[in-house]
Amino acid sequence: MRCSFVPPYLLRHLASLATDSPVAAPARTLDVDTRLRGLRASPPARLTVLNPAGPAAAAKRVVHTAAGTEQLPGAVARTDDAPPTGDAAVDEAHDSSAQVWDLFAEEFGRASVDGAGTTLSVTVHYGQDYDNAFWDGSQLVFGDGDGQVFDRFTKPMDVMAHEFTHGVTQFSAGLTYQGQSGALNESVSDVFASMTKQRALGQEATAADWLIGEGLFRPGVQARALRSMLEPGTAYDDPQLGRDPQVASMADYVDSTEDNGGVHVNSGIPNRAFALAATAVGGHSWERTGRVWYDALTGGQVDADADFQGFAAATVASAQRLFPDDAAVAEQVRAAWQQVGVLPAADVPATPPAPAPAAAAGMPSGQARRVAVSRSGGFAGVTRAGQLDLEGDPKGPEVRALLHRADLTGLATPSVGAVGPDRFVYTLALDDWQLTVPEQDLSPELHQVVQIVLAGADPVDLDSPDTLDLG
Repeated sequence: MRCSFVPPYLLRHLASLATDSPVAAPARTLDVDTRLRGLRASPPARLTVLNPAGPAAAAKRVVHTAAGTEQLPGAVARTDDAPPTGDAAVDEAHDSSAQVWDLFAEEFGRASVDGAGTTLSVTVHYGQDYDNAFWDGSQLVFGDGDGQVFDRFTKPMDVMAHEFTHGVTQFSAGLTYQGQSGALNESVSDVFASMTKQRALGQEATAADWLIGEGLFRPGVQARALRSMLEPGTAYDDPQLGRDPQVASMADYVDSTEDNGGVHVNSGIPNRAFALAATAVGGHSWERTGRVWYDALTGGQVDADADFQGFAAATVASAQRLFPDDAAVAEQVRAAWQQVGVLPAADVPATPPAPAPAAAAGMPSGQARRVAVSRSGGFAGVTRAGQLDLEGDPKGPEVRALLHRADLTGLATPSVGAVGPDRFVYTLALDDWQLTVPEQDLSPELHQVVQIVLAGADPVDLDSPDTLDLG
């Protein structure tokens, strides 16, 4: 499982800005090393310490620096008891990883992401102006942001907690990162991220702001945060970013082919259910409502393809089992799911939305004249889209040659399980044929194609594209 923090709908709006907008940094974010292709999609039996030599071997947490490269894990920068380094990203990662580690260990009896106490590896200063953070299946990775729209991804402590929880999900329910199970995967990460933040601040549920990623955006961006769990769709409204598109109930569920079936948009529904339940139950969110969500995630009640209703039923059952002498907990949990439309009042099974259609199989024939690329996914759930005229653009011959050399047939039907939470996903459109590829599976040729098209081509909205005449 490989997961990142920035979702697709945001980059779409950024891509449609005027030519003086910060295009270079998002383009550099595309430059993700294909070394990650070999990482496993299924959970490993146990994580390994990436830098086992020296004092790091005995540490619970090791913070590395990639120093602006994409070499993982990088050089050891700080371990558990080492003093502050003066490097803001290193010290922020050190502090926030301790906070989320302590939440899981002290409140839920879980040591590290795998529950076995394996050393947690964290890398900061990844890439150049990298606008993302992700869990790659074995470690946590954080970019520095572009300095114009996004600040350091280590700055809001709940980004660390969000990515850490993707690791917990990998080693427990293993929720598939697609459709409703993918939205649950995202939501669970937000749930425990919010609990970590509230615990660090000593807040009860009713006093919390329920914001995710507060402080991630640079000054001048009209945004409170990246998401609001209590009020999905209200976190930002900015000329550069557009308006927060998260939905808060099943009545507004988005059936989309983007972002692995809208995982960052539809996660607002279970997010709001948890926030409503926690505020209704009262007290600290991790004491009762958090225990219910943790038990549902790790207790074997849900499988990898669980939908919203299945997970909701698991939380109600967990509440009844964990708090048999306090029926109000299960009642409040049930009521929260009913309020967002997942559980009808009479608990009549709801029909889940149909899954998004798969990409077309069958390669186009003839000489392409235009190519369109869309990038979705990521922690912010933003989409960038662009197209390039292969005949009229100076880069056309280079891109055409790269497409001819690329082995597209082997990627025509990628496995859904290969798409990691919060990692970017690319769609290459040629006529009526589309190829969708997780970022870690881009071949060197396709890596160059998407970088060229998204960095230098005119933006295009792929939800309603002009018909691409590819000959």
